[in-house]
Amino acid sequence: MSPRLRLPVVRIPPSHPGGGRARGTTEPPPVVYRMVCGGRHAPALRVEELTMMARPGGRRWAALLIVVCLAAVAVKPTLAADKIKVTSLDELPRFVYPIEGSASQLLVSDQFPAFAARVRKDVEQVLAAYDIADPSTLQGLYGVMQRLDFLDGNYDASLEWLSKSRALEDKEANRLTSGLVDRAWVAARREAPGDGFNAAFAKQLEALASGLPWTVVQDNIEQAKGRAEYLSSNLMIGRVQSEMDPVVAETGVLTEDMARTLIAMRSTMEMFLPVREQVAAVYQRLIDANRVEKPDIWAARAVTLTPGTKAQPVAIGIWDSGVDASVFPGALWVNAKESFDGVDNDGNGYVDDVNGIGFDLDGFRTPELLHPEGDMAGKAEAAMGYTEGFMDLTSSIDSPEASALKKHIASLAPEEVKGFIESLQFAALYMHGTHVAGIAIEGNPYARILINRYTFDYHVPRAILTVEIAERHAKSFQDSVDYFKQAGVRAVNMSWGWTLKEVEGVLESNGVTDPEERAAKTREIFGILKKGLHDALASAPEILFITAAGNDDNDVEFDEVIPSNFQLPNLITVAAVDQAGDPTSFTSTGRNVVIYANGYEVSSYVPGGGRMKASGTSMASPNALNLAAKLFALDPALTPARVIELMKKGATPREGDPSFLLINPQQSIERLKKAGAAAT
Repeated sequence: MSPRLRLPVVRIPPSHPGGGRARGTTEPPPVVYRMVCGGRHAPALRVEELTMMARPGGRRWAALLIVVCLAAVAVKPTLAADKIKVTSLDELPRFVYPIEGSASQLLVSDQFPAFAARVRKDVEQVLAAYDIADPSTLQGLYGVMQRLDFLDGNYDASLEWLSKSRALEDKEANRLTSGLVDRAWVAARREAPGDGFNAAFAKQLEALASGLPWTVVQDNIEQAKGRAEYLSSNLMIGRVQSEMDPVVAETGVLTEDMARTLIAMRSTMEMFLPVREQVAAVYQRLIDANRVEKPDIWAARAVTLTPGTKAQPVAIGIWDSGVDASVFPGALWVNAKESFDGVDNDGNGYVDDVNGIGFDLDGFRTPELLHPEGDMAGKAEAAMGYTEGFMDLTSSIDSPEASALKKHIASLAPEEVKGFIESLQFAALYMHGTHVAGIAIEGNPYARILINRYTFDYHVPRAILTVEIAERHAKSFQDSVDYFKQAGVRAVNMSWGWTLKEVEGVLESNGVTDPEERAAKTREIFGILKKGLHDALASAPEILFITAAGNDDNDVEFDEVIPSNFQLPNLITVAAVDQAGDPTSFTSTGRNVVIYANGYEVSSYVPGGGRMKASGTSMASPNALNLAAKLFALDPALTPARVIELMKKGATPREGDPSFLLINPQQSIERLKKAGAAAT
């Protein structure tokens, strides 16, 4: 079982880099509908880009009778007033499709157009029958239609879908860069359909991209250039072989997410891969011509406490994938009644809980505070190197690690991709908690880290999730919060979460493909996790819980993301911006998002004591904890509500958007000092 960390480290996009990006990339499936109707029991799940990494709860995946939810749609035209209003993903229908052979064979087969036609029919029916207000979901569906029309050679229609998707984009950088490759490809095809196509494509792409404001699109262009350098057909085929083929072999069907991913991959193979060298070259020229660092607003806002500051030690919880305690000597919470001797000395039910507690993949207590290497023993160093190389590659940093990664990926055969994906996912989990902890205590000698390891799975497919396991995890949530309370913890970081579709993804990848059965199990299991986590957090009003919004560029309420969609007075949800305070392309949003913090290329510690830069709302959330911990250290009498108030009132509104609050530690702490002075 595995929820999801908020770290978007390595992604293999299902669609071409820089082109036709749908915010969460919803993608449809093949034939025979077995739809479970909206609102009753059915999240039509969306495929995030082919995530290769920090994806511990990843996403989703017979042929049974047809449920007649949309039957009326086929009989008469649907007026807008007749549409079924959708308020969450759980209210959309889901589909399954039987196929002959394997998914990887279908991907490159001549039978693909017939398969794609079935996908088209279902997506068209969903768009016709449902009133969907969520931009992310609509963009995903539009993205599927865009790719389908492209594959059919209907280029004008494809660009129309792209235009509709871009119109929904609320992030300027994403709106400006979305579909650059698609538009350049179509223009070049019309200008030079023969031997001169590649040169015409490069010219068109350069013309489109060079006119964009560099300070706005820089990060997106750099990331797209990196993806162009590593993406290959072997990588995609290997991904399908490792994740989809086993499910199809057992059940004979694809779900809508799997099918929509195949549509995106086929589009990538036909459109993007033949010009990926031109994409990389054009973007490299743009990077070279505009190589100016974006301004960093965070250094001027930072506050460093010193040993001479009038402050008190403050216990903070790092509820994460595990922390290397040896990296933080002098900054650890210590249980003086316990020893490292394999015995529960203080009789509290935990063995060796000197610096914290842990729970394994199945929800059982464990004394290990760092994510175990398991079957990755001896491979951690190489995996960490590839992870660093990937982050350098997608940031346009020419490093030995990036060069080694490109060389390694180029040598991968499809059957080797599974192991590569698992190594990257392991590396993300292995370093995640330590990286988060380092951010949380930066500049605060009074912070004391209490480690709470919550274990994630890095294997493909992910470990099965049952009701019994979910109940143990729900109990572990309450046990964890009870431990925090007994230890006097003031604030806790949670850079992870669950969504309904992630639970369903675990079931799908383990062969639960019957939609009704899967829907019922998903709702039951997710309900157990949701209630358990909500009740646990609510039981400690004296503790401030800080959670990451997520990296799916979606609405945390519509997608039912926990805990970031909880509404509790002692919980704050944090989204990510970059060094200049601009929204990152990946950050999720929603009305529960209270503040924004730096989540882009944040440097911190990794196991062993080295440092690495990483991006994600996983990094933004502990930046907020960093401020909260300093406020509690300066005034231990503060309540969670007062700390949230200081964080919000001290934040700086982003230009043009007063509700977009950028965290400002200096101003929040100054407010605290002024309030203290006024009280005296």
